[in-house]
Amino acid sequence: MARTPAIVAVVLMAAAAAQLASAGFPNQYWPAPSTPRPSVPSTGFPTYGWENAHATFYGSDSGLGGDFGGACGYSGSDIASLYSTRTAAMSTPLFADGDGCGRCYEIRCVQSKWCVPGSPSLVITGTNLCPPNWYQDSNDGGWCNPPRRHFDMAPPSFYKLAARVAGIVPVQFRRVPCERSGGVQFCLMGNPYWLLVHVNNVGGGGDIVEIAVREKGGVWIQMTQNWGITFQAFFQLDRSVGLEFRLTGGTDRKTIIVGDAVPAWWTT
Repeated sequence: MARTPAIVAVVLMAAAAAQLASAGFPNQYWPAPSTPRPSVPSTGFPTYGWENAHATFYGSDSGLGGDFGGACGYSGSDIASLYSTRTAAMSTPLFADGDGCGRCYEIRCVQSKWCVPGSPSLVITGTNLCPPNWYQDSNDGGWCNPPRRHFDMAPPSFYKLAARVAGIVPVQFRRVPCERSGGVQFCLMGNPYWLLVHVNNVGGGGDIVEIAVREKGGVWIQMTQNWGITFQAFFQLDRSVGLEFRLTGGTDRKTIIVGDAVPAWWTT
């Protein structure tokens, strides 16, 4: 899902700001505060046990571009600068109405002659939806039909697990902590009466269940999920005052407050 040019992003560390500037937004990213900010949640997220699924691949062989993040709200620039080619579209049970966006999974190919020798694993981020195809049988083309758990991977990631000729392979997967650098990032869109926020680069569980926003030192306003990683508030906020965000992780319910997320005189 493409974003309009009227985007202002807040990058919480200078290194991440440099990455995003190189992706084509040099004038739309504010300078980062000197103090690094945490990702959510910060510590203590467990690694889950192995489960069975299948994997295929889709899209450009580069593994980059907006096609790899549309249903979650990630732009092509987000994919290139934050997640690279280690992404996958998830079947409906894993996508979980968008709650699965940003979660991290370790995946390995198993029980196939096409697996890379030694069955190496890699960690991907769920960034898109693999929709059902009810015109095809779940075992013959309808790979993402519920209740199947399936990863439609960016090609470079799939090729690290199995040969391209395989097309589809059985895999094992497990939830793992998301290791991010650069801190949480906020991309703002909207108008004077509606604020839409894209939340990127979340560590730990990788997912967000609740977001609240306030003018610096003011009253918290609860936001609602729009789709995927985007949350909205129908409220007129004072643009002469900086914004603060309160984020709660979807998996472990840990909460952080980003007190200097958006400086005064922000725009969308």
